[in-house]
Amino acid sequence: MADLTNTPIEDTQKSRVVLCFPVTDEQVAELNECSDKIEVINAGQSGIAEEIMQADIFVGHAKVPVPWAEVVQQGRLKWIQSSAAGLDHCLKPEVIDSDILVSSVSGLFANQVAEQTMSLLFGVYRSALTFFRAYEKREFVRRPTMDFHGQTVGIVGFGGNGRRIAEVLAPWGNRILATDKYPWDKPDYVERLVGADQLDDILHEIDCLILCVPLNAETKGMINQSVLEKLKPGSVVINVARGPVIQEEDLIGALESGYLAGAGLDVVEVEPLHPTSPLWTMENVVISPHVGAQSRFRVPNTIKFVSQNIQRFLRGEEPLNVVDKRLGYPARKKPCV
Repeated sequence: MADLTNTPIEDTQKSRVVLCFPVTDEQVAELNECSDKIEVINAGQSGIAEEIMQADIFVGHAKVPVPWAEVVQQGRLKWIQSSAAGLDHCLKPEVIDSDILVSSVSGLFANQVAEQTMSLLFGVYRSALTFFRAYEKREFVRRPTMDFHGQTVGIVGFGGNGRRIAEVLAPWGNRILATDKYPWDKPDYVERLVGADQLDDILHEIDCLILCVPLNAETKGMINQSVLEKLKPGSVVINVARGPVIQEEDLIGALESGYLAGAGLDVVEVEPLHPTSPLWTMENVVISPHVGAQSRFRVPNTIKFVSQNIQRFLRGEEPLNVVDKRLGYPARKKPCV
């Protein structure tokens, strides 16, 4: 693969930066001002399939079909800067096998994802849906709840989001276990951090499973009936990763049988969740519409991050958060000892 870093962009022609995420005219202007070597085009979802063919740099998250095979074949696009941590929208086989550099905003919204995780978690443990439905009927009646205190938490995926979630959970005094592709730099408040291939070794200890992994060939469908049955009976599953990480029919089966006590889902296998899905009517399932990274500061913070990365790229430096395209997230080097 060609090395696109350490090679400054030629000054003779401006690099065409094509955007595809919700920005204002003022924010487009702010991005344009980060360098006199770029021309910023706000394509939006409606125009991205056409405009990306004339892009040197793509910034955003396309939610519509993009002709990636044609983009790669044309050979103009040099860099994709995702406006999300997840990269399943652009890491298609053609892109993975190409020389196109890909970077993410991994960790930029870790606080928001941690807040959403806690919202889902306590929504399940404290029977929020039961009380909200009683509220609608003006029923002031006590209902059973579960205790989170003393539970063993298992975090699957210990990147920026997983680490922040563990940090937020630490003061609660829960026992925290975690798995990751790069199982090093373990914080003191995490009891064990093991390799991603050792998840089965800790499942039997877990009361609350929190999923934070990216979606790739290794993680798609990784949480299936076999995995769920190895959790403690009465466990809770929280998914703030990507919906297809869980085999949804297996999750529904484990909830309907009572083996799982509940689930908190910010993402589902197919979005939006179909109106006939049994997940909608389960008292022990809390669902949010993929809003884990939502924030009123999301776009301004993304613009600042992207501006910094564009300046690095144009100077021939490696952008922040360059990903391993086959894994779908930035690789972490093992620290020297």
